[in-house]
Amino acid sequence: MRKTFEILILLLIVMACSDNSNKYPIKQENWESKEIKIDSIEKYFHGKTYLPVYSHIYHHHEHRTFDLTTTVSIRNVSVSDSVFLLKANYYNTVGENIRQYLKKPIYLKPLETLEIIIEEQDTEGGSGANFIFDWAMNNDKNPPLFEAVMISTSGQQGLSYTTRGVQVFE
Repeated sequence: MRKTFEILILLLIVMACSDNSNKYPIKQENWESKEIKIDSIEKYFHGKTYLPVYSHIYHHHEHRTFDLTTTVSIRNVSVSDSVFLLKANYYNTVGENIRQYLKKPIYLKPLETLEIIIEEQDTEGGSGANFIFDWAMNNDKNPPLFEAVMISTSGQQGLSYTTRGVQVFE
């Protein structure tokens, strides 16, 4: 009985230490492979979305912060039409464009999701960071969804929250 118990414990330890690299087997496509040449962009419905994100948030006072990892989720919610992402620009707290994620327009297939990850050490955006996304699609029925998930852990303290994009009409 004791030998069976020891084998069971050893088996549990081995399973706990096993490689989980295939836990999420779906590999995100390279954005360059999604580039598309659009001949006449004027024939599409155009939209612009503002998404707030945070490189860090304050706690206790203004000199103490939690740095955050941000996952930006770009979702095509249409079950039948592609969405064309024309711009994905990242701005800091004072409104300076600090990063452009697209060189050329890309497409998202129906129900496809693309992600942008901003690592915890990347605090360039600040507490008022944001994205502006320009996009186009065949109609205005199912605009893309832009969300961000911010997370941080420190010791036994953990923070996580989300933001959602709002369409901008200019």
